[in-house]
Amino acid sequence: MSDLRIGPDGIARCGWVGDDPEYRRYHDEEWGRPLRGDRALFEKMSLEGFQAGLSWITILRKRPRFREVFAGFEPTTIAAFGDADLERLMGDAGIIRNRAKILATIGNARLVVQMAEGELDTLMWSFAPPARPEADRPAHLGAVPATTPASDALSTALRRAGFRFVGPTTMYALMQSAGMVDDHLVGCSFAGASGA
Repeated sequence: MSDLRIGPDGIARCGWVGDDPEYRRYHDEEWGRPLRGDRALFEKMSLEGFQAGLSWITILRKRPRFREVFAGFEPTTIAAFGDADLERLMGDAGIIRNRAKILATIGNARLVVQMAEGELDTLMWSFAPPARPEADRPAHLGAVPATTPASDALSTALRRAGFRFVGPTTMYALMQSAGMVDDHLVGCSFAGASGA
């Protein structure tokens, strides 16, 4: 059984998109497309960390405010955040006010600024598995894994480096959304668009 959904525009999409226009836009324009660069991947890592235990649509709807209060996810700026910034963020109803996740984002930014330019990008993409043939793409949502050996290895490497909120499930979600793997379902009009 396929878990595809035909949108009002007649286009077949992965069933998790549902009827939400913002989710549809995200699926069509961002999810599964290769994302490169330290800042962009740091943002993705941070937002995926905030998503843990919540739905992605919640994060997606709050993403503009996250970007505003976290200085566009510029690691150098976030690395300088102090106690006043923490309290400011904890008081902002426009984001997820989870102290541990906020502290992890600040701490992770401090780790990124200690790395050479491009090092985070190189590290994360080094765990991207080879592209798989169309026949091996998941046919239904139940066939999409929550973790893989590659996401386990990426999580382990990041945790060894001191990063937090980078568990294997969170890292697999990042790998999907950043185009390191292509988990568009068989028959999705966007399958293979990423080249992963």
